[in-house]
Amino acid sequence: MSFSEAERSIIKKYRKQLWCPFIKSVKRYALVSEGDKIAVCISGGKDSFLLAKCMQELQRHGEVPFGLEFIVMDPGYAPQNRARIEENAALLGVPVRIFGSDIFAVVDSVTAGSPCYLCARMRRGYLYEFAKKCGCNKIALGHHFDDVVSTTLLSMFYGAEIRTMLPKLRSTSHPGMELIRPLYAVRERDVVAWAVHNGLSFLNCACRFTERVADKEEESKRREMKALLSRMEESNPAAADNVFRSMHNVALECIVGWRKGGARGSFLDEY
Repeated sequence: MSFSEAERSIIKKYRKQLWCPFIKSVKRYALVSEGDKIAVCISGGKDSFLLAKCMQELQRHGEVPFGLEFIVMDPGYAPQNRARIEENAALLGVPVRIFGSDIFAVVDSVTAGSPCYLCARMRRGYLYEFAKKCGCNKIALGHHFDDVVSTTLLSMFYGAEIRTMLPKLRSTSHPGMELIRPLYAVRERDVVAWAVHNGLSFLNCACRFTERVADKEEESKRREMKALLSRMEESNPAAADNVFRSMHNVALECIVGWRKGGARGSFLDEY
């Protein structure tokens, strides 16, 4: 497999499954503007590498000019995991810039249980900082449709609130920086199919805590949501799509209560 073949399969064989929902999200949520310089964040997994290839294709053939950087943060990977990321980047023609951090060491010293939440927050800050040094005004992450839907269900079942993963948001800690999620409408199963078709092997999780957190609460809950959706789709194939669409179609006149910016409201306010 050559990187040109992997590229071509995105816009040919998997056009309907990958390219079309990618483009639809970019346009629907106005994710890319003329003059942007976007840092595509590569974790080493299938999602971030697919995102990198889609963004390259968009830059070459899109309607507006924008710049790209492909950044990899090494938070303390095992040597073989870092080597795998570098090999896949070379194989796919993605010119990555790698920078180091001590996140794994810090997280390991301050968390006794499941470190994923703290690690994710720290990663985001480091990515913003490095992207800004590269002259970027946006970072692009590889979250996809299944991440959006499972996050929505998690917030309802375990957080007692209706909340979802937004397609873009402004950083509150790094003024002028914005986060975008161009794979917002892409199904994970289609990313897997693309990788398998092209004989690509990516890191599943390069985190040194994988074994420790495998059965911990936050990871098991996310797996639980995905399993629930899979069962629901057996009897209702539109189940996941409907959860996704519901976040775009909230009937405010039928909401009992809400909050925004620290203020709370109730249907009784206008009853």
